[in-house]
Formats: sequence, C-alpha cells, structure tokens
Amino acid sequence: MTDSDTPGTPRLLPDAVHQPVSPGTALLRLETTHAREGILDGAWWPRSRDIGAELPSLITALTEHLGPVTRVGLDASAWDELPTRLVIDGRVVHIDSFPVGDDTVLITRGDRDHFSLLVVPPDTMPDAARAAMARAVRADNVTGAEQILIDTGSDTPSPPN
Repeated sequence: MTDSDTPGTPRLLPDAVHQPVSPGTALLRLETTHAREGILDGAWWPRSRDIGAELPSLITALTEHLGPVTRVGLDASAWDELPTRLVIDGRVVHIDSFPVGDDTVLITRGDRDHFSLLVVPPDTMPDAARAAMARAVRADNVTGAEQILIDTGSDTPSPPN
C-alpha cells in the first residue's frame, strides 16, 4: 500500500495517463508531476456546451485518477442550463457558478483540495486543442488559461463545414 492508498491521504496526480479515447469519453489531460507547481493541473476539451452531457464523463475520469469529486466550479454564462448538482456514478456532485471565465473549471475533492483545468472550447480545431492541452499540463507552465487559448489559436472557432 502506498501513501496515496491510505484512507484520508490525498491522492497525487498520476505519473502518466495514456489511454485510447473511446466515443463519448472525456478528452482530458492531467499534469504528470506530483509537485503541482504550474498554474493549471490539467486540460479538458468538452464536445459541447451542454454541461449535463459533458460533466459526467469528466467526473468519472477524474474520480478514477484523483478520487471522489465533491464540487465543480464553472462560469454559468459559458454553459447551457447549469444545474446546481448532478448525480454522477451514484454520488452527488455540487455545481457552483463562479466568474472564473469560460476557460477554466475548478474541481474540488474533499474539503479544500482544488484542481484547475483549462477548458478548450468545444469548436476548437483539433491541432489547436492538442497544443493548448499540452501547454496547460507542462509542469513549468506559468501562463493562464485565457492566454494559452489565445497563443494556440484555441480561442478561434473552427470554420463551418
């Protein structure tokens, strides 16, 4: 049993997570260092602005790697119909509306353990999204989410088909 397996001990971010993406799963990257010294702890690329459809797969993926998630903080203006709570995998997850901007989501496990994830807009071109996600999870990243999206062109919508 490692320290992170001991009940009551916060679990650390995984050293590496490389899994194939199945349809309907969350597109998520987490920082791969235990230090958590960067501004962001990871990045999430939802497929739509429907939080009821997008959040369950994110919470399921995060719970698998971080342990139970209790709260999610988002900017209500960035999402369609933001509920106050959802039941995900049999657990109640409270949803708080914060003026954090639509480029971040705040995840809480336990009482005070917070994770900040860059949110790549759903309509971002794949290359720009990958670049933004890679930059967000760099251990030495000191750039905020909004600037990462600007620098990688992820703040520009995909051209219509």
